[in-house]
Amino acid sequence: MKREWLIEKRKIKKISQEDLANKCDVSQVTIARIEAGERRPSPELAKKIADVLNFSWTKFYEE
Repeated sequence: MKREWLIEKRKIKKISQEDLANKCDVSQVTIARIEAGERRPSPELAKKIADVLNFSWTKFYEE
């Protein structure tokens, strides 16, 4: 299930998938898969993404 909320948060911050990936030390493909709902991030990666986009990392586990 696509994570529209995550895509929206990234777009509000005007950060590309590539920029987010670089800030989180992962590939752009990883970010794309997380946004597409094909992959759930590890707690460590969830925290990195949440720090960059300013939301609670536990949101990934509320789905």
